[in-house]
Amino acid sequence: MQLDLFATEVYYDIETQRSADEVGWENIHLMRLAVGVTWSALEGFRHWQERDAEAMIQYLSSFDRVISFNGDGFDSRVLSYYGDVSEISRRSFDLLKDLRNRLGHRLSLDSIARATLNVGKTANGLQSLQWWREGRIDLITAYCEQDVRVLVDIVCYARSHGFVKYADKMGGPPLTVYVHW
Repeated sequence: MQLDLFATEVYYDIETQRSADEVGWENIHLMRLAVGVTWSALEGFRHWQERDAEAMIQYLSSFDRVISFNGDGFDSRVLSYYGDVSEISRRSFDLLKDLRNRLGHRLSLDSIARATLNVGKTANGLQSLQWWREGRIDLITAYCEQDVRVLVDIVCYARSHGFVKYADKMGGPPLTVYVHW
């Protein structure tokens, strides 16, 4: 992997304080930031909390490419509560969106990670919300960081091999989708 390409990219994920059941899917911006994690080749992992949301938006906007999994449909919409995310949206590369366009259906990050990397997610959004209620920011941060690590590893794998795999919903062997990321 060329460092110069990585130097222009940032990867990110966020976890929220509230669920869709609490605020409604039409009000994603009201879910509020619990924890955000970014990774760039130059700085490695950075952790962000709600008090850092505006700085996180500025940081993400400073890169040429902002890579996420469902960032367009969720993460940037949550961040929009704290400021203008138009630069994030303009520079966005959303893996979920790209794969949905290629396949005609949604995939989960866990499905791709398990089939491609043989690594699964360590928790889920509902568990993260429970940790938020318990004040366990450390656990939310670790979970969110692992998701970003998986995201980076999936993109690296795709760039090296030209494809990723995902679980067959019918229980068969993993399926392959060719990508140019």
